[in-house]
Amino acid sequence: MNKDLSGKTLGIIHASHITIEAMRPYIQEYIPEVSIMHLCDDTIQRDNIAAGAGVIPKRNYYKFAQYAHNLEEAGVDMILLACSTFNYAAELGRPMIDTPIAQIDRPMMEKAVQTGKKIGLLATLATTVPSSERLLQIAAREAGKEIECKTVLCEEAFEAYSRGDIEAHNAILVDAIAKLSEEVDCIVMAQLSMSALAPFLGETKVPVYNSGSTGFLRVREMLENM
Repeated sequence: MNKDLSGKTLGIIHASHITIEAMRPYIQEYIPEVSIMHLCDDTIQRDNIAAGAGVIPKRNYYKFAQYAHNLEEAGVDMILLACSTFNYAAELGRPMIDTPIAQIDRPMMEKAVQTGKKIGLLATLATTVPSSERLLQIAAREAGKEIECKTVLCEEAFEAYSRGDIEAHNAILVDAIAKLSEEVDCIVMAQLSMSALAPFLGETKVPVYNSGSTGFLRVREMLENM
């Protein structure tokens, strides 16, 4: 990370204000000199949750395309989708947008499939599970790997995070990680909000990946190669 990225601008599309705060440490660590343009619409997550796991309202895909277009018109160098629940929107948006679009959770999935066959998927929001499992399988297929996915959902951790009880959120996840580590080769934390645990996570039996560190490392690499 030697290239000076001053003058570069990253546009970030959020489906919840939660991810804005969750990513601040990673922006500071990986791309501190990059200008950031946040575009947040909390109704996206609200409507995703209301629709239920595995169902993304069509209007949310339209919103992503519109927001990506707005950011492109504003002159950003790159667009990052910060929501794991509808990460597929990035794939749909790429043919319509000339500006490079990245998914926050894609690098984490790619790293996981290179680590081992048995992968633990830890999530705190039910709507995230189908899209994360799908992205994990895509990463495995593109890498020529066969994987087994063990999914664990800790909705009580998301509830704790939403009310600002980060300590309870982290404690729930630490316990889940310890149990899941007995069955898998590595673990991915499906949502960016779960990255709040990273600074407090001690030594683990298996590698535990979060989308904050892997995602923003990829963002920096992409910006440096422009």
